[in-house]
Amino acid sequence: MRRELQRLSHLGTHDTVLDFSSNHFDLFGLPAVFALDSDQLAGRYRDLQRELHPDRFAAAGEREKRLSLQASTLVNEAYQTLKDPLSRARYLLTLRTGAADDDKETTQDMAFLMEQMELREALAVAPKGRDPYGAVGEVMARLSSQSSQLTAQLASCLETKEGTDLAEAREILRKLQFVRRCQAEAEALEADLDEAL
Repeated sequence: MRRELQRLSHLGTHDTVLDFSSNHFDLFGLPAVFALDSDQLAGRYRDLQRELHPDRFAAAGEREKRLSLQASTLVNEAYQTLKDPLSRARYLLTLRTGAADDDKETTQDMAFLMEQMELREALAVAPKGRDPYGAVGEVMARLSSQSSQLTAQLASCLETKEGTDLAEAREILRKLQFVRRCQAEAEALEADLDEAL
């Protein structure tokens, strides 16, 4: 989108100025930090959507309709990025380094990788066990604990004002991505077990 301020007239009520070039944090008027107030983010999202929703511009000119749709899309994308800790961390690292993290990189922590393999193996054999739901639930509990610990480490690493260790933050982020993928596999397996009943 063009680097300019776009003004949307609310059919004679008031004007909203949206800078299409601002980062997601600025868009919501929030500081660029990892530890966001989720209620404040959600409230600001609702406010912006109420102001910018294309339905409010049904009787407007084509330019305002187009800008409203672009603005609403931008607000949705920004909200989806910031509400999820993993995507928020990735976005924050991109802002700080000017380059996107390479999703093809993997952690070199062999103990962590072995633990992830064990959890995946436990998921693979769970449907054949005596208590498939219990086995899946145990894996999900371990993954939830890992996710909480890694998210806390990431927050600590990213909130350090002086000398943020971006390499450490990227490593934690890579581990968190592993955990999220395994969590998705566990949830899919649980859904499959439900369907098999």
